[in-house]
Amino acid sequence: MGLGYVGLPLAYEFDRAGHTVIGFDVDTEKIERLRSGVDPTSDVGDDAIADCDVSFTNEPAAVSAARFVLVTVPTPLDDLKNPDLEFVRSAGETIGRNIEPGTIVILESTVYPGATREVLAPAIEQSSGLQCGEDFYVGYSPERLVPGTDEHTIRNVTKIVSAQTDEIRDEIASLYETIVDAGVHRAPSIEVAETAKCIENIQRDLNIALVNELAIACENLGVDTREVLKAARTKWNFHDYRPGLVGGHCIPIDPFYIIYKSKQNGFMPHLIQQARDVNEYVPVHIGKLVIKCLNNCDKVPRRSCVLVLGLSYKPGVGDVRTSAIDGTIAYLEGFDIDVVGYDPCTENDVARAEFGIEVQEELSFEGVDGIVLATAHEEFRSIDYGTAAEDMADDPFFVDVNALFDTDEMTECGYEYRRL
Repeated sequence: MGLGYVGLPLAYEFDRAGHTVIGFDVDTEKIERLRSGVDPTSDVGDDAIADCDVSFTNEPAAVSAARFVLVTVPTPLDDLKNPDLEFVRSAGETIGRNIEPGTIVILESTVYPGATREVLAPAIEQSSGLQCGEDFYVGYSPERLVPGTDEHTIRNVTKIVSAQTDEIRDEIASLYETIVDAGVHRAPSIEVAETAKCIENIQRDLNIALVNELAIACENLGVDTREVLKAARTKWNFHDYRPGLVGGHCIPIDPFYIIYKSKQNGFMPHLIQQARDVNEYVPVHIGKLVIKCLNNCDKVPRRSCVLVLGLSYKPGVGDVRTSAIDGTIAYLEGFDIDVVGYDPCTENDVARAEFGIEVQEELSFEGVDGIVLATAHEEFRSIDYGTAAEDMADDPFFVDVNALFDTDEMTECGYEYRRL
């Protein structure tokens, strides 16, 4: 239930394993595209979708035919950065109206500890009249795949499974073992599995926040952050994290689920919150680097044009939702700077709607005052930036968020060069 970047690969893999699979989504247009052999996520591939035997439908009654119902719906934050579980609740109500006794419902979406029992199960009960734990059962098995890579897929990442009882957990484990080569970890409770999913990304958020804060401090000290980290990595127990923008559907979202539930239970996890504060400030810091570059190059912000290379939230993918570069764009527009974008992986119309800026169909540096390389797409590594500098306005600058290039080489190309 839900055929996005989590649900669609699951449906495909279960189909490959020989199961009878129904793929349900409320989006009629998406269902029509899938039926015609088009993968709207680009993660599975058009050919794979065209060749699979998954029955794609937007008819909720299809739930009644399932022994297992896997819920893979979005779990965003509201405007106050509190968990918004309306999609989970709505999915539960839809399941409840169509469920047959004996069905096992498995939630894969990221939620706070307790949400499977407190939100999903009651929604099913209220719309079905059935009793959870007697007439139907719930489990939790968090998604862990990484979109856009072949390294961390459903098959080669260990799957955490949990359920109301050991017997139901074993059934769920047996199901996932048909598609997960890396093995299955049986968590002792649903709440353990829910919390584990959150902490996986919170740990990354904290570590990235540390090096991001270091980068901001080093900028004020006049010290090269990347050289500092290069030297520190020579110690055997130093953990290798790099500063950068933190976007996507997981790392910027999951910490707030633990913060929310923890505060409800009387404890404020300050370190988790502070890490979020640091990483949410980084887009502004990058904007301030751009302003410094404009000043050093004797350029007036409101008469300047900045080209942002890379609009998606990570290299190799086209998803611009929750991309952190929007904070930088907004900061620059506050100075009346003309911001233009280019991304070889995104759909340009989607990017225009998301950021409200001009997005180039073909890459052009002509007349641009400076570049912000925000997303390290492979295509950006092979560009001749020396030639690009010749096409740009006089005294160009280059803000290299991911430090892809050598400072001396970029300076020789004629840029005022900064990196995070």
